[in-house]
Amino acid sequence: MADRADDHAETYAAFREAVNMPPAKLEAFLETDESKSVGQKKDGGEATGHREGRRIVELLRTKKADLSDDDYAHMAKVVGYVRRHLKQGGPDDKAKVKDSAWRLSLMNWGHDPLKDN
Repeated sequence: MADRADDHAETYAAFREAVNMPPAKLEAFLETDESKSVGQKKDGGEATGHREGRRIVELLRTKKADLSDDDYAHMAKVVGYVRRHLKQGGPDDKAKVKDSAWRLSLMNWGHDPLKDN
């Protein structure tokens, strides 16, 4: 049981580090055309990242004590995505990062690479 508690603590810390947007800011961003314009869309529907953003808002608003094993698994998925996407890097021209699909996609997942941590 201690192993799962340790795993949950590590996952929670990594999630809070990866997701650097507060829930209200993420929720507001998800309503923008920019948010809806990026990401992989299956059958012309909602992009995966956009759907994930709504789930991330729910996770951020859930009390830590109320998080389930499924919630922690989802948090780990978010951490993995953010880390992979950050490693890919954005535009070489740093002036173009602000409006890049790379940044907007990360923001759908709750991470603004331009935000000071």
